[in-house]
Amino acid sequence: MINGKKVLLGLTTAELKEVVRSLGMPAFTGGQIAQWLYAKHVRSIDEMTNLSKANRELLSKEYCVGAMEPIDCQRSVDGTIKYLFPVSCGKFVETVFIPDDDRATLCVSSQVGCKMNCLFCQTGKQGFEGQLTAADILNQIYALPERERLTNVVFMGQGEPMDNLDSVLRATQILTAADGYAWSPKRITVSSVGIRSKLKRFLDESQCHVAISMHSPLHEQRATLMPAEKAMTIEEVVALLKQYDFTHQRRCSFEYICFAGLNDTLEHARAIVKLVEGLECRVNLIRFHPIPNVDLPGADEHRMEQLRDYLTQHGVFTTIRASRGQDIFAACGLLSTAKKAEENQNAQSTTQR
Repeated sequence: MINGKKVLLGLTTAELKEVVRSLGMPAFTGGQIAQWLYAKHVRSIDEMTNLSKANRELLSKEYCVGAMEPIDCQRSVDGTIKYLFPVSCGKFVETVFIPDDDRATLCVSSQVGCKMNCLFCQTGKQGFEGQLTAADILNQIYALPERERLTNVVFMGQGEPMDNLDSVLRATQILTAADGYAWSPKRITVSSVGIRSKLKRFLDESQCHVAISMHSPLHEQRATLMPAEKAMTIEEVVALLKQYDFTHQRRCSFEYICFAGLNDTLEHARAIVKLVEGLECRVNLIRFHPIPNVDLPGADEHRMEQLRDYLTQHGVFTTIRASRGQDIFAACGLLSTAKKAEENQNAQSTTQR
């Protein structure tokens, strides 16, 4: 709901047809609305000009499109832009637009805050504040000023996608449906720390790429970095992935933030090779960008190159991800944390008056 009205964004064509039927309109009107939403990206029902004025007025009494513009942005010297979007629960999430020659990737959020509490993640420090609806997720694309430039979307922003799986699946369904955005699922990557049953359901119900946050192949160490390891170990995650076919277009990857002297040793490299043996996958090594109150040292370039070269020589396709947006703190959680602190300060000031 937005301003007391139900939201059309995030509904499938079948659901839109049910909406118009309930209002006494012909079913084909639902298909027209889907085109206005997902092909033309209108901001208001009044723009749906092939609906009669009477039907537009009738629809507007109960529904709105649901598009919400970003309320803030930060621009990097390298072209990366971080946006702060309002969401239906009254809070805010971050979305990062990353242009790179002929590619443009959007990193979207799936939750406000996060329950996973990974040691190295600013979003986890916020705690969990709410689930995004499919409309909230799609709005990060729908209302993006650079929307027409997008080539890829990655669910690697704030939150754990598998912990909000229904909304994530609905959003990806609309992105890939012929009467939605009509994207190939190969343009979409969904990340996860690995959540029992939810990860399997995603693999069964979606053809989008999957990216697993590994960060250590060693159980005890990963558990100190990522509490989710205690619920589903990285060994269990990989065992599940090995039940699926990634030898064609669908891709499986592992995200691996490198910490100096902590997870960038030869021991870790050997353990990664052993762990993923027999699984068609790639490993993305990521530089650590420091966050407040977290005393973890990032690995240097030479150490990351050594790790990459060892993995590659032993049959694991490995890349070092280019850092983007460092001057605007493009890592998740910093802009929304600042906004939350601002609101808390304003609330305290109001109370004290």
